[in-house]
Amino acid sequence: MADQAQVKKMAYQIMISFDKNYRWFSRVTRGAKERFEKGQWQHVLAASKERITLYEQSLADAVAELYEQIMVHRNDADFWHQLKKAYAALIENHPQYELAETFYNSVIGKVFRHKSINNDVMFVLSSRCFLAGQDRHKVIHSFDTTTTVREMYESIFSCYRFKIDFEDRERDMQRLDKALRQRLSNSALASVAAVEMLKSVFYRGQAAYLIGRICMPTRTLPFVIALHTNDTHQLFVDALLTQRHDLSIIFGFARSYFMTDTQYPSELVAFLHELMPNKKVFELFIALGHYKHGKTAFYRNFLTHLAQSDDMFEVAPGIRGLVMMVFHLPSYGVVFKIIKDEFGESKKITREHVVDRYKLVKMSDRVGRMADTHEYVNFRLPLARVGSELLNELQETCASSIELTADELIIKHLYIERKMTPLNIFLQQETDPQKLQDAIDDLGTCIKQIALANIFPGDMLHKNFGITRNGRVIFYDYDEICLMHERHFRRLPVSDDPYALDTLSVAPNDVFPEQFEHFIVGKRPFKAMLKALHGDLMTPEYWQRTQQKVANGAIHNFTPYPRSRRFPRHHRED
Repeated sequence: MADQAQVKKMAYQIMISFDKNYRWFSRVTRGAKERFEKGQWQHVLAASKERITLYEQSLADAVAELYEQIMVHRNDADFWHQLKKAYAALIENHPQYELAETFYNSVIGKVFRHKSINNDVMFVLSSRCFLAGQDRHKVIHSFDTTTTVREMYESIFSCYRFKIDFEDRERDMQRLDKALRQRLSNSALASVAAVEMLKSVFYRGQAAYLIGRICMPTRTLPFVIALHTNDTHQLFVDALLTQRHDLSIIFGFARSYFMTDTQYPSELVAFLHELMPNKKVFELFIALGHYKHGKTAFYRNFLTHLAQSDDMFEVAPGIRGLVMMVFHLPSYGVVFKIIKDEFGESKKITREHVVDRYKLVKMSDRVGRMADTHEYVNFRLPLARVGSELLNELQETCASSIELTADELIIKHLYIERKMTPLNIFLQQETDPQKLQDAIDDLGTCIKQIALANIFPGDMLHKNFGITRNGRVIFYDYDEICLMHERHFRRLPVSDDPYALDTLSVAPNDVFPEQFEHFIVGKRPFKAMLKALHGDLMTPEYWQRTQQKVANGAIHNFTPYPRSRRFPRHHRED
């Protein structure tokens, strides 16, 4: 039998390590308010990076503190069973118990090098079912709706205070009042039973969001006030958003994580899920910066889906990549990406380089244009669900990354990413001329916004971009990306000699934008369209100017909702 005193001591140490991690996470998150008020946009990027890295640091510290006890009990199965029970008892009433379970899983994963996923010793399944609403009063403010619309807004802004002046408070109040009256009839306004707002302000980039809902007898509407600051650090209301579609885009998978301070993350996520029922719970945890727990929630959701479906894993549609082997389960909304053992001849890179590039994107501001990826080790799939064509291709291209047992395919290193339609397939299949033009236009915008976020996409073939259901173009192939200063953008040398490029001095970091028109998109009509809409992409001057902006420390804010939703700012409305 395991020594119960030792079991309880070790369980307590793990919980203390988690609490220390969450305090650190919360401290960085709480700083978002001051960074927003002072316009410290470079500090925003630094804080985002710090918060992503702190989990692994906390985990390493926790395992180091437990090392001697771990070595003594490593082969004692009963000890680990008892440890899980003791830990579950400790966190039973913990306000972040779900995140605490994930931290425990990470510790056990480190101990056993992720060789086994066993619910007897880990929280593969949660220790208890979360009851949404039991702590709802701790995460929301309710505002009186028996008064006028204007008075309700006054109550909201007396509750959410910032240490900066409004650019024009009266103007913003009038606009908010008018916008709500335009969207709800008098009878609808009269039927409003409550306005509930999350206590936590959501900070990201150069914006802050007050997020809540309008409750009526037969429906609820999102109620989101988007706040920005001007160049002199004055506050202004940029938009009032009342459509689920707009809220869903704000929480998109290609954006940086929110800074949102709360001691009740599961209750906050439950409220958001009611506003956005089409979002998975794991997506919402990830959006709040709890990406490690998001991975746990994803895996639980994935196991449930496997149990409720019978389709086969198969090679993902699209052109085969030179670096990644990509497959999917048709009924599920992600793709699985494995680094190949050998790359195509044109790829002069290493496996380590590819891993480093994916880390770079994780640490960067993805500005709504680069898909978030999640890294797993020893990910297990039921072998009976893996199609023979896929299995053969995996064995041919990724043999060092897979292992077969009697009933499982174990993938030693894997990236998981949101599923999109590859842009090249969309352009082949779409027949609506306007949708085609919109996609090409958004492709050019996507490339430009990534560059302004200090990332040169490198391989810009349209097959390396996807398009979402909302028609948004997203980049997802990272093996050739680099920071903007790492490339030298030049004009093509002019010579009468057709072989001149073979003899002229061309450095490894030289890039010739005039060549972009020949390979970003293939068909001539699409080339012409891209050149007409974004011809500056094909000039070195454009890229040099962008390099200079980035070098000067410019931080660009790309608003996630449409321009049409934004209030004008340069004149007072009547």
